[in-house]
Amino acid sequence: MDWDQYDAALFDLDGVVTPTAEVHMRAWSAMFNDYLTSVGGQSPYTDDDYFAYVDGKPRYDGVRTFLQARGIDLLEGEPSDPPEAETVCGLGNRKNDYFNRVLDEDGVEAYPGSKRLLDALRERGVPMAIVSSSRNAPAVLEAAGVTDYFSTVMHGGVAAERQLAGKPAPDTFLAAAEDLGATAARSVVLEDAISGVRAGAAGRFGLVVGVDRGAGAEALTEAGAGVVVTDLAQLLPDGGTEQR
Repeated sequence: MDWDQYDAALFDLDGVVTPTAEVHMRAWSAMFNDYLTSVGGQSPYTDDDYFAYVDGKPRYDGVRTFLQARGIDLLEGEPSDPPEAETVCGLGNRKNDYFNRVLDEDGVEAYPGSKRLLDALRERGVPMAIVSSSRNAPAVLEAAGVTDYFSTVMHGGVAAERQLAGKPAPDTFLAAAEDLGATAARSVVLEDAISGVRAGAAGRFGLVVGVDRGAGAEALTEAGAGVVVTDLAQLLPDGGTEQR
């Protein structure tokens, strides 16, 4: 890949830089399956549900989309709702409690291949941003020890404050590119979620890289990825073959 064609790199976090997508998947599964058991008459929540309805979206959007798919109608509630509340916001906050519990217990490290690409781009002077729907992004970056790589961290809380629509809308990516002083046409989006790839395609970015951590290369390509990799080291000039 010729990075000379681009002025900025915009990374999703969970599943792209860190393996915390797996932590999110576990947290969503635990929360939804506990809730569905209390509802009754529902089949269990599965990983297919995660990729279809939840992956990459802001937390409350994920809850809302999944419940709509199951024909379950809940009040929206407020972001301040306690985790015990059976509202869209309450379930979202309940999921967040599961996530933080697992993160505190297990910790997190960046993918080795992702760390190699971050090092290479920093050496080249390419400005980088995190664009994550998760409000937990700052805590994950700190836990993984990679905060200093990113000039901008566009997470769910910042997006809400700036009234930016979440993925699959391109707004958060466009705002992050602007924060870095780059245009969309000269920026690269790196995403593992279908909704995030769609956001990059909708924003007409110079390149959208799909990172296949389970969504599938075909699905990522159909969503708008120009390149699909399984490891970010494949985007290094040597294609990730040279080991440090």
